[in-house]
Amino acid sequence: MANDKIDAADQPEIDLGRLGDFIGFRLRRIQNHLSRNFSARNAEWNLRSGLFSSLAIISANPGISQNLLSREVGLDKSATVQIVDDLEGRGWAERRRSTNDRRYYELVVTPKGRDALDQLFANLEETERDVMAHLSDAERVLLLGLLDQVYQRCFKA
Repeated sequence: MANDKIDAADQPEIDLGRLGDFIGFRLRRIQNHLSRNFSARNAEWNLRSGLFSSLAIISANPGISQNLLSREVGLDKSATVQIVDDLEGRGWAERRRSTNDRRYYELVVTPKGRDALDQLFANLEETERDVMAHLSDAERVLLLGLLDQVYQRCFKA
């Protein structure tokens, strides 16, 4: 991972051209960097894309349906089924028949899943610490709020 780090002061300034006008490109560029670093920190877990975020969403929303999980994580339903299968296979989450509607399953995190989540969040904090360190607390709150606003507009556009 040390070879992946680039000292910005040693690099020429790159003109993003028209791409610089688009939030999707800017967000994806940051996401790619953070995702690579997070994956390297968690190589021993052999995590597929979407597994950690799915586990975290299930933990924060016990009883969530696969449909809602799919929407929130931004994956299609077939990919979400595979992720939930993987989570169950690891013993990190369970599908339980809904008590309100027996046609649906509710997703819950197991104690083993909570332990894994604690370690994964610790690794995520390490991953983001350096890139977020230059922002003040107020700037971090503002950034997260603005990103949430943009996300909400994705469903109203």
